Amino acid sequence: MRSWKKMDKEELEKQYSPSRWSHRMDKAAVIDAHIKEITKGTEKGRSVAQTKLDVSYGQGDGEKLDIYLPPNPSTAPALLIYFHGGYWQFLSKDLSGFMVPPLTKAGVIIVAVDYVLAPKGNMDLIVSQVRRSVAFIVQQYPTLSGVYLCGHSAGAHLGAMVLCTDWAEYGVTPNIKGALLVSGIYDLCPIVYTYVNDPLQLTEGDALRNSPMQFMKTTMRLPRNCQIVVAVAQHDSVEFRKQSQEYYQAVKAAGLNACFQDVPNTDHFDIIEKLVEENYILTQVLLKIMTI
Repeated sequence: MRSWKKMDKEELEKQYSPSRWSHRMDKAAVIDAHIKEITKGTEKGRSVAQTKLDVSYGQGDGEKLDIYLPPNPSTAPALLIYFHGGYWQFLSKDLSGFMVPPLTKAGVIIVAVDYVLAPKGNMDLIVSQVRRSVAFIVQQYPTLSGVYLCGHSAGAHLGAMVLCTDWAEYGVTPNIKGALLVSGIYDLCPIVYTYVNDPLQLTEGDALRNSPMQFMKTTMRLPRNCQIVVAVAQHDSVEFRKQSQEYYQAVKAAGLNACFQDVPNTDHFDIIEKLVEENYILTQVLLKIMTI
């Protein structure tokens, strides 16, 4: 695979257009199907769990989150924080409860986080918001057995940025024990030169400052037993797959506990939709790391 710097604009934009790589349906249909699936999944999640919706974690626009509680939470439950995808400009927490049924069944609290979308929000603000959402949550639940992160696509980028946070700035030390990062972007520099950047307006400096690949030494602040699972779809683009592989290798090189999941027969969208299924490989991965 050629370096992205050697690609022309057309090729680069194809690489960063996940809907063009689905093996199941065309690009318009796969996005429509994705919205339908995560909407249906979230409706089911809200029907089976006790919910606290639209909880404010700050004073700014979009600084809201939804909390899903298991039927009989333990005194020291595991808590999963989910960051949605949508290229930092689409989707919301209101479509982010689809993994709730199998996880609350196992006694896990799930939190779905909103952040202000581009173009209203810039990347520095969005990253700051998700970090503050984590600080807020751990202050609300001081007896957790552990905090776990999950993010998809742009949300995986945000989860990775949370992993390299200097928590001294936030006055908390979250007990982050694991993360599942699904089909993520860990180097923002290529997207500066694509249509994705039209609402974001990232400069090269913005991209570097907000690229998890630039901060691998900082992630050493994490406990050595924090388990980071980097997952990618078989039918993600070559560039998305390359980004996931390179991030995983960097996490390993930093001395952290990491594993790589190349999920067969999935594309950029159903790889995350299937978390609604208890027996799905990534659901089982989440349950395993949260019950170690």
